[in-house]
Amino acid sequence: MASRARVLRIIGGNWRGRRLRFPPSPEIRPTPDRVRETLFNWLGARVAGARCLDLFAGSGALGLEALSRGATHVTFVERDGAAARELSARLAEWGAGTASSGTASVEHTDALRFLARPAQQPFDIAFLDPPFAGGILSQAADSLERGAWLAPDARIYVECAAREGLPALPPAWSVLKAKQAGEVGYHLLARLDPATSGEPRRIEPEQGSR
Repeated sequence: MASRARVLRIIGGNWRGRRLRFPPSPEIRPTPDRVRETLFNWLGARVAGARCLDLFAGSGALGLEALSRGATHVTFVERDGAAARELSARLAEWGAGTASSGTASVEHTDALRFLARPAQQPFDIAFLDPPFAGGILSQAADSLERGAWLAPDARIYVECAAREGLPALPPAWSVLKAKQAGEVGYHLLARLDPATSGEPRRIEPEQGSR
């Protein structure tokens, strides 16, 4: 049972069906197949050609799924050394950066330390699946917004403890979709340009889980 929990599969795109191994660290809480399927259905055609940030990469499943579905670049940020090395190995093995795949980079560092750097080209999609304890989600969201890491119409995927709900997030972030799977709440948000948009709309979470 434990060994099966350390293997995921890519569910769509060019790498569909490939198996992804990752270290047995208790800090790595990968997004399940069915939740990833829902997320990428929500994102739809936005993934192809997008620049993506997998900020708390862990297994790397979200960013790898994006590359499989046509993202032009994914930056993976992961503080666990073994997980970062395993992810780099998978990217090399699967041919990231070749003619059939977008490019990728793996940053072995803490997420907030990474966001303290000057932003280069902004990201179209950001995946935020941080540890639930410690309030790091709000800190990361504030750093993303203040540091100009996101494109004006970016999409942000967020996981949090369902019993606690979303913490305070930047005013420009508006919830588009929300569901629950067991004890995890997962959400898709849009970054709205405050200079051109009206009051952000908020959509109530769907009941039940997939």
